[in-house]
Amino acid sequence: MNNAKRIADFLLQIKAIKLQPSNPFTWASGWKSPIYCDNRKTLSFPEVRGFIRDSFAEAVREYYPGAEVIAGVATGAIAHGALAAEKLGLPFIYVRSEAKEHGLGNQIEGFYEKGQKVVVIEDLISTGGSSLNAVRALRSAGCEVLGMIAIFTYEFSKATDSFVAEKCDLHTLTGYSTLVDAAVAAGYIGSSEVETLKKWRIDPAGWGIR
Repeated sequence: MNNAKRIADFLLQIKAIKLQPSNPFTWASGWKSPIYCDNRKTLSFPEVRGFIRDSFAEAVREYYPGAEVIAGVATGAIAHGALAAEKLGLPFIYVRSEAKEHGLGNQIEGFYEKGQKVVVIEDLISTGGSSLNAVRALRSAGCEVLGMIAIFTYEFSKATDSFVAEKCDLHTLTGYSTLVDAAVAAGYIGSSEVETLKKWRIDPAGWGIR
């Protein structure tokens, strides 16, 4: 079993991802969605947490062997980034969504130096907006961002286009297509629901609007 399939199975088993095509969730954005992802749950399961940590470390070694610092995106990827950095023996920092309004006013927390090569760790890629905000903050601080690695992506074309426009390399440990296949194979959803899930991914903003 490859890593992407195994992680998708883990996310389904521990209910970090829930699929409800017939009873959609409502996201904070107002979008109706047949899927809800909460990768923070992976931290509560040692086997899952450890496998994701090792998969992140393996991906960093494969794609970004020159990495000097690991940066987690707050808040969901702080723990995963720290675990991966520990496995790799690299320094760790994290990036807030915006600078603090008190104290030192930092947006980036931890020690780093200008010119260092950074790999960003993220838990989830949806539209890519908040993830790329972290990339821009690191670049503005003088870091060289080699790329980003995330646990899961919804595989929205908007996100793909945004990463291309930002000239930021992206890899993910697993993704929506793999997850849907895993869900059908394991009996979480029926084959009749696959078409609904595919239509949502193509037009998430318009899906569910009557």
